[in-house]
This record gives sequence, C-alpha cells and structure tokens, in this order.
Amino acid sequence: MIKRSLLYLLLLAFVLAGCGSGEHKTSAKTILLKEVFGNDFLIGAAVSREQLAQKDRVGAGLLPHFNALTPENIMKSERLMSAWQTYHFSAADSLVAYCQNNNIILNGHTLIWHSQMPPFIEQIRSIDSFRTFFTSHIKTVAGRYAGKLQSWDVVNEALNEDGSLRQSVYYQKLGENYISEAFRLAEQADPHAELYYNDYNNEMPAKRAGCIKLIKKMQAEGIKINGVGIQGHWHVGKLPLKEIEESILEYAALGIKLAITELDIEVLPRNFTGAEISQRMKADPATNPYVGSLPDSVKQQQAKDYADLFSLFLKHKDKISRVTFWGVHDGQSWLNDWPVPGRTNHPLLFDRDGKPKPAFYSILTTKP
Repeated sequence: MIKRSLLYLLLLAFVLAGCGSGEHKTSAKTILLKEVFGNDFLIGAAVSREQLAQKDRVGAGLLPHFNALTPENIMKSERLMSAWQTYHFSAADSLVAYCQNNNIILNGHTLIWHSQMPPFIEQIRSIDSFRTFFTSHIKTVAGRYAGKLQSWDVVNEALNEDGSLRQSVYYQKLGENYISEAFRLAEQADPHAELYYNDYNNEMPAKRAGCIKLIKKMQAEGIKINGVGIQGHWHVGKLPLKEIEESILEYAALGIKLAITELDIEVLPRNFTGAEISQRMKADPATNPYVGSLPDSVKQQQAKDYADLFSLFLKHKDKISRVTFWGVHDGQSWLNDWPVPGRTNHPLLFDRDGKPKPAFYSILTTKP
C-alpha cells in the first residue's frame, strides 16, 4: 500500500509539471486542508465581508478548507464605530452566525490596535474621555460576543522592532500599563475566551525578547494571557526558519499557546521587512513585476518555503494551536495594496481564480 505522503509527492510532481488542470482543481476540492491537518492544529483564514455576503464567490467557495476564521477587518474599531458610542455590529454578527452555523472556530481580531481606528478617536484630548473609550470599547465588543469566540487578539502590535513599547496613542494617553489593563478588561467581559498578544516580527530576537518581557510581566501580575500570535508575514526565499523555531520553543517555555495568526509569503520586492502598516514605497514598475502571472521559478520557491514552514509547524505541533492564512486567495490579500497600492501580489495558497498553486500541494507533502 502506497503511503499517503508518497501520493502527495506524486500529486505535487504532477501539478508542477503543469499537467491536468482539471484534475488538480478536483483534487483541491477533495483534499481539504482542515482534514489533512485536523489532528495537528487548527487551519484558519482571514475572512472578508465580501466573502460572507457571497460577493467574492471565489473566496466564499474556498472557506470549506478552514475550521477557524479570523475577521480580516470586520471587528476592527474603525469598522465597528462611526461616532462616539455608535456601533455597527451587523457584519460582525453575520460572521458569528456563519461560524456557529458551520461549526467553525472564530478568533476575534482585534480589540486594541493603534491603526484602523475611527478618525474621531485620535482627536480626543481628555485622558479621562480616552480612557472611557478604551474601557467601554473592550467591554462592549468582547461582552457582546462572550461565549461565541474561542479567542481574542486583545492587543495588536504594541512593540517596536527593538522590543521596546511603541509610543502609540494608547501608550501616550494611558501609559505602559494599558496592555495589562486591556487583558484585565477582556477577561472580565468574556471570562472563557483565550486571550492573545499578537505582533509581527516577534520571532526575531530583539522583538521576541521584548514580547517575552511583556508576557512575563503580565504573568507576574496575575493577568490572564493564554497565548502569543506570530503574524508570519514573510518573504519568498527569505524565511527566518531558525528564528521561528527558537521562538516556538521560547514562547512555549512560558507555558502559553502559540498561534501563527496572519500567514502569507510575499513575492514582490520591497526594501523593508515586517508589516508596519504606516510604511509606504514609491510606485514603480520594477516593484510590480508579476502583473500577468507568477513565473514558475517563483511558484516553486514559494512552494518550497511553505513546505519548509509546515514541516517546522508539524515538528512542533504540540506547541502550536492554530495556523491562519491572512486571506483566502491572492486577489483578497492586503499585500496587493501595501506598501504600494495597486500591485499584483501572489502570497497565498490559492490564485485569483481560486485554483490551488504549487504551494497548496507542497504543504500536503509535509504530512508523514
């Protein structure tokens, strides 16, 4: 009897040879990621409002691959609030209902983040008023969905690259203890939810050290923190595999869970790493080389990178709770518009037509 891993290798060779597009489309529908990795960790994706509303039918059709979803933007404060204490929950409510109806784990994203805030928030001058917003927002949003989500990214991207605390509007108004307070409030609002700190580049040594310091501080204060999220916005051919593995081990040693929360592998050139949303690059044809299609050599490198990642994740599956892709298909990816608007990026497992790329099949080969 041929082992399943050998079958996957044969399938991958078939796809990379460029044969049988009809066959590999059928295989992708038959082989669901959540079933392949179901005994290892949750397999998630960031879902958009358009996919829930069936306006993005390509993305909606791929959702059966995932047993965990994260709202890409639906639960960020700028989408929930239009004015002081004026909330709009219809999209978030529809996501909760979708997950409940389809037996899908839902992970909330995000309660406190310095970006994508309602414009009026940064105009608040009174510290007391700002604290009222901070407290009320966490209690209102986490309280509304108490018992309906598995976890919350309570605080997002609060660290600089050197591991120091970012001088965000929250830090400036409320001081460094705002992070601890956010976790306290989240636990009060939803006692059963798992509470995560989420960041990018926190697999790199300096930022990792700052993240560990932050987690240890909360643990010493008796504050509930269940896990840490490594976003996983990496670049093709440049995976920091050594640092990722070191981080898995060091975070696990703290007695908390680890999730890969926003995975994608970018293929377009840029002159900095990470995912600092405020950074921009000048538009230039040289930074957008794959408008028509992705060269086979890049597809294969991306496939190798994804396989290397999943081999590492499976090696440490006892320490990883979830692997979530930041988007369902290439057309949805935020990397099409950042750090240069309008680029054609190809960072995910499925292309713009919803067809599986070599990367999809490459991760299947990592299963023993």
